[in-house]
Formats: sequence, C-alpha cells, structure tokens
Amino acid sequence: MKMKPLALCLAMLPLAALAEDASLDEISITATREARASAEVPQAIAVVGKEALEDKRMFNLKEALQGVPGVLIDSKNGGFDARLIIRGAGLKAAYGIREVMVLRDGVPLSDPDSFTRLDFVDTQDIERIEIAKGPGNLFAAGSVGGAVQIVSRSVFDETANNLKLGLGTEGTQNAHLRYGKVFGDQALAVTATHRNMDNGWRAWNAFDTTQTSLKHGLALENGTLESEISYAEANMQLPGSMNKTLYDAFVRTGEQTTTSEAWKHSGRYSKVWFLNSKYEVEHGDFTFKPRLYYNTWYHYHPVTGIVNESEDWVWNLGTDIEGQWRHGGGTLVGGVTVRQERTPDSRKYQYASVVTTTSAGACVDSATAAGRILATCSDVKGRLAEIDDATSLLTGVYLQESWRPTDRWIVDIGMRYDVVDFTDDNNEIWKYDYAAGTYVAGAGITHSEKTFYLPAPKVAATYRLTDTLHLFGMVAQAGQIPSQSEFSSNPALEAPTSRNHEVGLKGRGKGWEFDASAYFNPVENEIVQQVNDGVTEYVNAGRTDKKGVELAGRIGLGKGWDVGGHYGYADYTYDEFSEPVRVGGTTTNVDRAGNHLPFVPKHQYGVFVGWKPTANWRVRLSSNTWGEYWLDNANTEKYEGWEWITNLSVAYERRGHSLTLSADNLFDEHYAAEVKKDTTGKVSYTAAAPRTLMLTYRYGIK
Repeated sequence: MKMKPLALCLAMLPLAALAEDASLDEISITATREARASAEVPQAIAVVGKEALEDKRMFNLKEALQGVPGVLIDSKNGGFDARLIIRGAGLKAAYGIREVMVLRDGVPLSDPDSFTRLDFVDTQDIERIEIAKGPGNLFAAGSVGGAVQIVSRSVFDETANNLKLGLGTEGTQNAHLRYGKVFGDQALAVTATHRNMDNGWRAWNAFDTTQTSLKHGLALENGTLESEISYAEANMQLPGSMNKTLYDAFVRTGEQTTTSEAWKHSGRYSKVWFLNSKYEVEHGDFTFKPRLYYNTWYHYHPVTGIVNESEDWVWNLGTDIEGQWRHGGGTLVGGVTVRQERTPDSRKYQYASVVTTTSAGACVDSATAAGRILATCSDVKGRLAEIDDATSLLTGVYLQESWRPTDRWIVDIGMRYDVVDFTDDNNEIWKYDYAAGTYVAGAGITHSEKTFYLPAPKVAATYRLTDTLHLFGMVAQAGQIPSQSEFSSNPALEAPTSRNHEVGLKGRGKGWEFDASAYFNPVENEIVQQVNDGVTEYVNAGRTDKKGVELAGRIGLGKGWDVGGHYGYADYTYDEFSEPVRVGGTTTNVDRAGNHLPFVPKHQYGVFVGWKPTANWRVRLSSNTWGEYWLDNANTEKYEGWEWITNLSVAYERRGHSLTLSADNLFDEHYAAEVKKDTTGKVSYTAAAPRTLMLTYRYGIK
C-alpha cells in the first residue's frame, strides 16, 4: 500500500513532543557569509552534517544530497560525475554541474561560466555540506540555483585523523588516510585517498581516482592563515544510454552489455592541481577575510562525435576579498571577487577508428572512412578537428547589511553585481555532422566576444516566533551566466534572470527539527537544452514559472530511535516558449506555452529511520521516491519514475575501531536514472546502478 507523500511528511511533525535528544540545529555560513544558526537564515537551506555523512560511503555527492527536497542528483558512473539540479536550475546541463555555485571551504570550484567539475574533490575528507537553494546568497556569483558549500575537515582538528579501508561488490575499493598534527601555533594535515569501481554490471563503466593533499594552518594572535595544495588523477568511463530494447533487457537481468549510441567510448581522464590560501583576522569589530585560489588541469575527454584534449593545461586564478563589520545594529558584509579562466590550446580530434555503413563491420580510419559512423572502436584520438583559445573573466562586488532591530528580527538587505567577459578564438577544421553521420569540413577561423551583466539584489527577513519557531520571507534575484559552449552554438543567447519569492517556517527543538517553505520563482529567458537530429542546442524560453513546496523534518523518539523524511512538490511550466524543431532540414517554431519542464518530477519524497541501541551500534534505513516526469518539452510521453529505492547501513564501533556494512539499492531494483526524448521522437534510457554492497573498516588515529 502506498502512503501519500505529503501526509507522510506532515504526520511526523506532531511527534516532536516525544523527542528526548539535544537540539539538532546546525551552523550555516553559505547564505549570508556569517556564521548563523540555520533557523535564523531567511532562505531555504539544508545542512548535511558529520553524523549523517558517517553512515555513507561518500564515493559521490549523490550519497549525501539525495535526501534533500528540491535537489535532484544522480550519477551515471558512481564516481565523481554528478548531474545536480536545484529547483530546476541545472536542467540544461548535458554533463557536469551548471547554474549552481559549488564551493569548498569558501573557495569556488565553479568556473567563471558556472560549470563545475568534481574530479578533484576528495569526498572522503568532508566534514559537512551546506545547500542554499535558489537566488539570494552572497556566494552564488552568476548562479540561479543557489550554492553548495563543501566543508572539509579542519587542519587544526586532530580528532579527524583516521584510516579507512573498504571493499565491495562490482570491484569497489576505497583506501583513505588522514593524519594531522598541531605543533604549538601551527598545524599540518596530510590526506591520501584511492577509490575505484569496476562496475561490471555495465559495459564501459570503470572509475578510479587517486587524490593527495597537504594542509597547513597558522594560528595568529587574532586570526588564522590556512593553505592547501592538492593533486588528483581521475579516470572515468562514461557509459552510453540505451534504446527501449536494451532497457527492457536491463530491467530483466540487471546488466547493460552495450549502448545503442554510436559513441561507445566516452569518458573523462583528468589531472588537477589545486592551491588555495585563506587569511582571517579580527581587529575589534572588523574581520578581514581574503582568499586566493588557483587550479590548473589537463583532461582527455572523448564525447559524442569528438575527442577533447587540453594540450596546454587550463588554469583558473581567483581571489575573494571579504570584510565584515559588527556594529550595534547588526553586521555589514562586503567584498570583491575576481576570477579568470584561461584555456590556451584546447583541441578537438576525430575518433581514430570507427565502424561505418560501408566498412562491412570492420574498424577503419575515420580520416578515410566513407558512410555514416555506426560505432567507435576505441577512445584513441585521430585527425585534428579544432583548435580553441578562450578566456573568461568574472568580476563582482557584493554588500549586505544584516540588521537586527530587536532580538527577534534579522533583516538582510544585500546585492551582488557580477560582470562576465568571454573571448574566444576558434579554428574549426572538421566537425561531426549529425545529419550526415560523418565528419565534414568545419567553419574555419572565427572570433567571438560576449559580456554579461548580472545584478542580484535581495531583501529577506527572519522573525523568531518562539524559542523553537522561526518564520522567514525573502525576495531575491539572480542572473545566470550562459556557458561558453552554449552561446558559441547560439550567439543570440541572453542571460536568464531568476526572481524568487519565498516564505517558510523553521522549527528547532530539543531533539526535533523541521523546515517548510513555499516559493514562486519566475525565470525570464530560461536557457533550454534541446536535441535536434542528434545535435544538442540551446535556446531561450521567454518565461518559465516555477512553483513549489518543500518539507523536511526529523525527530528523536528516545531509546536510540530517530525518524525523518522529506517531500518536494514542483510545478514548473513554460509560460512563454516557442521551441525550434528541425525535421528534414526544415525548422519550425512550435508553441510550448503551458507545458511542463521535462525531467523534473512533480513529487519527490523519502523517509529514514535511524537506530542507535547502544554506544557501539548504529543502523540507518532510508528510502526515496522520484515521481513521474515528462520526457520532452512537447510533453508527449512520461516516465513513471522510481519508488522506494532503499539504502541500508549497519555500523559497529568500539575503542576507535569501526566496521560499516552499506547496501545501496538494497532490494536490487532495476530502473532508469534518466529517460529523455528528442524532437525526432527518439527515447533514450540511462540505467541506475543495481544493488551494491560495501564493507568499510575505519580506525580513528589518536
């Protein structure tokens, strides 16, 4: 029997009177740039704390964020790749994370064009994760979806020292060491992690990564100076999608033996250096917080039709200079951000060896092949197809006054203003023509420049009704930076503007908490991804209306029991959208006004039960549902989604040693993580992982 999701979540709230444990509130810094209890933040936020992360494998951010309402996240590979959507933002991303700012310890991981890679984030070294949803926070430069802040273990925290070893099904292995030591006013911490997954249930699906880092901390008289250098190598095969026949076979067997796509050898193989330094010092009521960061990376990235390689390493250099003044009426926060990415010699290549309609099933050189390409034979690069030289520069200023007129009120009035400049010099020698199914002559040498101006004002307030209840409301705007690949394919693209109107209630009591919010978020010039004849294109929708309700709560019932759940309702429709549909070489604009956005389910919900019968044992059972959604902008077909996918973890700890058995997709359900349909009617399915088991040993080093 199915329980109605809204009733299920609401039914938990009256049980708060049974709680016996301590207050559950977390401290957040992501929305306002000042440490503030999450109940006092006038925005919908979620904090996934240390205790919750302890029961997860943490191979991927998906494991930490999949229980947050309004957040849709999944992974094609199970490694560092993740498709992250917050209140519809990020939906246009074909891969990676877009429209959402991702930070680690206050340092942006997102490029100036809002694209985020996670290949150099050590998910084994995370203390907590904060998610601020939608427009309205000072960290989110040019990102309408909000911000995700990853907080790593402090260099000064010797209790974070640990050794972790894990083995699991599908060739899963994990080895992690973190050791730090405080020497007077200085501290050093070293981390090293190796993870790999064979993922034999699906063809071309292996993943491995090796990451090392060195942190240094210096305690000063009135502040701290913390620096870090890290290096990561990550290798990830990206499996292709399936047609209906292959998907039906996967549902029966739990195995995917091939892909229906021609591009059978996609992947991303990267090397990344990451350096950052943060200084924080107090002078009376003034705190100064400059940050300096730099990362440089190389990748080999075979994708649809083409093989990408950064011949010269891409680099990203930035600084964020922040100041805070605590005065009698509240706090004033302000600062500047400057960040530049340089891609000096990015190259694209044809696939070296392919099977075509005229090769009689044999692999032939793509440079001399005739006929439509049916399949790649490897991920080896062939003839040079394109050379690109690009620069992006983001400059921004921000200012926010957090006024406290009484001990019950906090009023935030703020503004970010970002300017993003792009320049690109391109020489396209060859390109893959989707209609012909082969490589044809490119457009030659082109030069483009683009500038976007993104104001982001905000007015928000929180009011303490009682010692346990806080009411909040906000009106905020944010602009979205189109990525370079998006406006390169469509130079007429405009930057979307998202305006969020939201009210909510937060409860924090002795052993219980809940968050409830309702929002209306119209978006002007929403960038929509569409696929025409196999070509991914981007167009502006005139207006999109996003309305939603989000609920989350948890309750300590005593005797070691802890229960909770979440529910998200999303009603996202095109108010104005004329979609260009190309059929047989002819493009026709089709009115999609009134249609729902694809992929976003109207209902998303889940529950969890935790049990800690003694100081040594921990058990956690969680189950999530992702409701049905439309496959395309035309709303011609729905996917039923998936129901009650269940994860279990059982842990035993004694004298610093612990063993944890985790089972993801406990009941081995075979379903699709994503289903989509292009304008020609082609439906493709991406499989979700079947049941995976892992046993992890952890020792807390003293």
